[in-house]
Amino acid sequence: MNKMVRKIGFMSVIAVLLVMGSCKKKDPSILKVFVRSANNELVNNAKVILIADVDSEPATPAYVDTVQSNSSGFATFDMQEFFDLLGKKETTGYFDVLVKKDTSEGSGYIRCRAHITNVITINLN
Repeated sequence: MNKMVRKIGFMSVIAVLLVMGSCKKKDPSILKVFVRSANNELVNNAKVILIADVDSEPATPAYVDTVQSNSSGFATFDMQEFFDLLGKKETTGYFDVLVKKDTSEGSGYIRCRAHITNVITINLN
């Protein structure tokens, strides 16, 4: 009887640990775009446009967002809503990044992954 109580207690502890371990909060899905001038200086108030590459392999669902770069010269996109719409199986998206400030423009391409801070630097010409 004593062995049986120990086994049940041990199994209960393991079950509780498994449940508690699976309740981890996942890291946020962030895409950060640094904008630099031709002189390699960070540029504030640049318009940063993020456009999903629907022709990528695997295909990325249509998505467009626009943000201004902040006083530190970077724009932050919260991609959590995008990845929540995709479901748990899809954790990657491919995006074109367009940047414009006055008459200067720049562009780039990035693979964005869920639950990671993805970073790209765009140089204006």
